[in-house]
Amino acid sequence: MKIGAQFYTLREYCKTLEDFSESLKKVADIGYKTVQISGTCPFEAEWLKDELLKNDLKCVITHTPIERMVNETKKVIEDHNVFGSDCIGIGYYNFSENFEERFKRFEEEFTPVMKEFHKNGKYLMYHNHHFEFDKVGGKTIMEHLSERIPAEYMGFTLDTYWVQTGGGDPADWIKKLKGRVPCIHLKDYSYGAKMAVVGEGNINFDRVFKEAQDAGTKYMIVEQDECNGEDPFDCLRRSYEYLKSRGFE
Repeated sequence: MKIGAQFYTLREYCKTLEDFSESLKKVADIGYKTVQISGTCPFEAEWLKDELLKNDLKCVITHTPIERMVNETKKVIEDHNVFGSDCIGIGYYNFSENFEERFKRFEEEFTPVMKEFHKNGKYLMYHNHHFEFDKVGGKTIMEHLSERIPAEYMGFTLDTYWVQTGGGDPADWIKKLKGRVPCIHLKDYSYGAKMAVVGEGNINFDRVFKEAQDAGTKYMIVEQDECNGEDPFDCLRRSYEYLKSRGFE
């Protein structure tokens, strides 16, 4: 499994193409070889391709606006072909109220998208937060999503922090979603429900690593939405050093 950096962590440092370019360099200098692109300023696919090549980086997944996926499906596929990413992610979808109504809308919006992605060698990825572990009709929303949407059409960028915040066990959920978690998000959970540098909180990452390996995970992406006043580049560096100490690069 390879480790990577999620650029949503660095969103405040990617508001212009110049700053985005510098942030890619800094991430490469830390030692990361793979990235997820999310939360940055707008960019052209060819620009990102060139920047990745310049820094010896590979983009393995994005979070792409829902409107683009639904309304510009073929262009989204073409762009991801240019910079070489096969996983296209939904960063957030609101299922927290009126689940059945919202799920029906999700199916209507995304069934054509999922099928077009699948036909073109792309994979729709769903990123969870805590509310997907609320129960509807005796099952968690995550269970509904995983049972009602075919595995070949949608995977899950399972987020360790949000699983634990929702009351679940990250390693157990990776095991449950075996075969459809090619990318997962690593962020640690500290006292007071604070997001923490990987290895500096309470999550049992040895179990996470074992289950991710068994589940077919290819990329473990470090994401820390909130760095609690610390420099996000330094947080990414410390997470990288911890993961490297555990044998990952």
